[in-house]
Amino acid sequence: MTLGLSRRLAEFLAATRYPDLPASVTEHARRAVLDWLGSALGGAIELPARMAQQFVTSLGVSNQATVFSGGRSSASGAALANGVASHILEFDDIHKTSTVHAAAPVISAALAVAEREHVDGRAFLLAVTLGYEAALRIGEAVNPSHYRYWHPTGTAATFGAAAGAGSLMQLSPAQMLDALGSAGTQAAGLWEFNADGAMSKHLHPGKAAFNGVLSADLARIGFTGATRILEGQRGFFRAMSDAYDESRITDGLGERWKIAENCYKLHSCCGHTHTAIDVALDLAAQVQSVNPSAEAHTSDLLWGGPPGPRPAPWPGFTSRRENARQGAGDRPGGLSHILIETYGPGYEIVKELAPRTPYQAKFSIAYCVAVALLDGCVGLDQFSPERLRDPAIAALLERTQVVVADDLTARYPAAWPTRVTLTLTNGATLTASSDYPRGNPENPVSTAQLEDKFRSLVTPRFSAGTAERGIEAVQSLETCEDVSTVFRDLVHERHQPPR
Repeated sequence: MTLGLSRRLAEFLAATRYPDLPASVTEHARRAVLDWLGSALGGAIELPARMAQQFVTSLGVSNQATVFSGGRSSASGAALANGVASHILEFDDIHKTSTVHAAAPVISAALAVAEREHVDGRAFLLAVTLGYEAALRIGEAVNPSHYRYWHPTGTAATFGAAAGAGSLMQLSPAQMLDALGSAGTQAAGLWEFNADGAMSKHLHPGKAAFNGVLSADLARIGFTGATRILEGQRGFFRAMSDAYDESRITDGLGERWKIAENCYKLHSCCGHTHTAIDVALDLAAQVQSVNPSAEAHTSDLLWGGPPGPRPAPWPGFTSRRENARQGAGDRPGGLSHILIETYGPGYEIVKELAPRTPYQAKFSIAYCVAVALLDGCVGLDQFSPERLRDPAIAALLERTQVVVADDLTARYPAAWPTRVTLTLTNGATLTASSDYPRGNPENPVSTAQLEDKFRSLVTPRFSAGTAERGIEAVQSLETCEDVSTVFRDLVHERHQPPR
């Protein structure tokens, strides 16, 4: 008798053990944890995170798991609070074909349960890997039509959080199936938050992590869930996708690991803006070839104003920024037009041309390209209220056009392509395109660069010592005997965001 799709996935998740993972996969898991930890620590002092921390204290006093910058809580409470915190800065990872930010829900749930259960680091890395496997495969199966209304980080990643938590609890195949069933019936997250720039986006991964822990906990004590939650007549696929592909769940299962496809964000904004940012930075570097006698900043050339102070990006990309800052002594009069061509589903998320708040700016491809051209980087400083009010940015936004290109849409979601054309007032044009932003497997960054990113997020908010302890903690995971000892004392006190 052929097993149902949900049951086949549950059996794989319950049966897989750490020795089944190739060494390269465990390295990907460590990289994912490191990247998540930077976003979790950096985001933990932001207002939405502090609100979540305050809320979880109302769930009761518990010492089960770490809440970064917020003490201790129950496992479900810690999953919720850390899940919210790690999605706030828009620096957490993304997966192209599922459009899932897996780290915030999956690792938040896995760490909370790993601490409560006092498992070793290998079990934790296995849980992270399996959580990514479930979340990304289910996200791929329902994309791209699912993405029109649903935020996959809140929906598909609920399954991933349950899978990771269930692995740590050593659920049987039947129990894992129940956990997936309960996870699927709680999966939610609507894109309407984007119209208001609401905090709901941060809630999505937090609630997915919380629901994943809840689902696995209930399954362990016999609480049943739908056995055909994915493929059933009223299941997840039919309810949440116009055109789903069941084969995505089992294609290469156990052979091709989804965590190896993880994409790391190098800019503090929506992932649909990143290819355009990278292309714009490359074009800015080409401006020097238009004016070989250049001595001023590229920002002088593009805007025409004084250079002024420019915030530095995180270490490892300074040389790229400085290369992009070579401007022109014989200024050609500035930039007359920016044309950004992108793919349809991404356009719907980042089409705002006149963002009014820093959060809206993170979802404006026009703003992100403009600030990239002016500053040579798109980090946290580029989304301050002061930067948003800069007349130089307003001037560039007035000259920016964003359009959907059918040929680019046809390549999504396997690629996230963008073309950018800069037209200078002397008539010269510069055009470049790319299918993948930096940080994707096709355009990778090293672990050392991720460590630099981590330091840039943690050091200003806590200390250089905290940053180094965090890196060392992640490096020790494979040999640690009890995960509850690894991150417990990483942060001793609350800090305020740097100004």
